[in-house]
Amino acid sequence: MKTAQQLLAERRHPIRLVIFDCDGVLIDSEGLASRVVSAELRSLGWPITEEECERRFLGSSLRDIIEQTEAVTGRPVPLDFGETLGAVMIEALRTSVEAIPGAAAALEALTRAGMPWRVASNSTHDEMAVKFGRTGLSRLVGDRQHSAEDMMRIGLNGKPDPHLFLAAAAAGHTAPGDCVVIEDSVPGARAARAAGMTCLGFSPHASGEILAAEGAGIFRAMAELPGLLGLAKVAA
Repeated sequence: MKTAQQLLAERRHPIRLVIFDCDGVLIDSEGLASRVVSAELRSLGWPITEEECERRFLGSSLRDIIEQTEAVTGRPVPLDFGETLGAVMIEALRTSVEAIPGAAAALEALTRAGMPWRVASNSTHDEMAVKFGRTGLSRLVGDRQHSAEDMMRIGLNGKPDPHLFLAAAAAGHTAPGDCVVIEDSVPGARAARAAGMTCLGFSPHASGEILAAEGAGIFRAMAELPGLLGLAKVAA
């Protein structure tokens, strides 16, 4: 299993753009999301636990959730499922979500150093607005965010397909090979690999083996990131 430092040492091109995932990387929302999603799926007849929900859907898009739910239950989900789930999720996020320790300091360090960065998430823009607003990251993120819903509007997919990361690179006027992606999920790591980008796997609580199996280099704390990228190390 390679560390982030080892993987970065293998790069032959300078880093010109860093692309962050949102949930589990900048925002500590994945446990909350699993509670909300599992409750909604149970109401549709799927007796899924929070733990199984997180295993199945970590980093997944709404389309993935709908397709798997229909396969398990054998019937279509309501047409307004996405809208209903989004409303419940946003209300939960508005009162409970917090930033990942060290995330704000890392973003500030990249900005001070002149390192371009963007955010690419399977979350909707409305969800990200609530997450970044509550945690105070809106002032840093601004208009740098990209959502899977942008891809779906033009007939493409979010992660694990590469389109979202490629769109972020294009918006940053950067070739894919000059990008580094920060991810914590298997779909995200697969999307980065498919896009031809180096992936650093953020794994503060687990071994990171499942991310390493997708080609990611593992690191444990967001405060390490600026140093890994050749910038000054920051405190959490």
